[in-house]
Amino acid sequence: MDKKNQTLLTVAIAIVIIVALAAIFMGSDDESLQDQQQTAQNTSITVSASAVMTEAFIDMEKEFEADNSEIDLIMNFGNAGSLRMQIEGGAPIDVFAPADVIHMDMLASKGLVYNDSRKNFAGSTLVMIVPKGNVFNLTRIEDLSKPEVKKIALSDTEASTVGRYTKQSLIEEGLWNSVQNKLLTGDTVKNSLVYVERGEADAGFVFMTDVSSAQPDTIEVVTSVPVSTPIIYPIAVVSATQHAEESQLFVDFVTGEKGKSILEQYGFSIPQTG
Repeated sequence: MDKKNQTLLTVAIAIVIIVALAAIFMGSDDESLQDQQQTAQNTSITVSASAVMTEAFIDMEKEFEADNSEIDLIMNFGNAGSLRMQIEGGAPIDVFAPADVIHMDMLASKGLVYNDSRKNFAGSTLVMIVPKGNVFNLTRIEDLSKPEVKKIALSDTEASTVGRYTKQSLIEEGLWNSVQNKLLTGDTVKNSLVYVERGEADAGFVFMTDVSSAQPDTIEVVTSVPVSTPIIYPIAVVSATQHAEESQLFVDFVTGEKGKSILEQYGFSIPQTG
């Protein structure tokens, strides 16, 4: 082959290679663009839930997004009262799941949730916990009046569901006045759990469902606490949502079989009716 033909062949090969590489890069760019477009098309849903739901709802988030790849869940945990006030203030919340019915009722009375979306999805039990070892031998809530008990962990009695239920029980047992000066108060039930875990409180009050999230071998449950009002958790779509259909999908997931299974794994009871 003469030099002219060799040059032509080399040029032809180079052109083929360039065209092939261009096709590869263009295909890669197309795929990247499609991925970006898919991400942009996803709908974000913000779920405000009481802190007691943290572990269960994080598990639900993974399961739900696996089933609904076009929806991104954003979880917002806190005490029920603060979350309610965020919604009242116009925060962009799509789904509300407080740890009691009172805060939901307050929103419903103002038309801030869709009543037809509302369901009771879980329940729990109030318990008293102490640091591992129970050095003061506390076995009932009356023991909190012992002089050796200096600190009692209790979440906010106005905004937190656990705090409100506990205060109600202590009042009914005639103990509230004698323990008020011993209270170590936090915003949420998770704060109370940590105080007892660390030994910073001699006793504390949490939901039974919080116990499983405690650090191993740090706490003991000494007694359940009687409550005059059943501990029921409702969930509903916030009426200001821009994504009512997608929000309802999450409510349906929580109250469906997969949601119930996750809740039971974390010790929640499931109401017999919606």
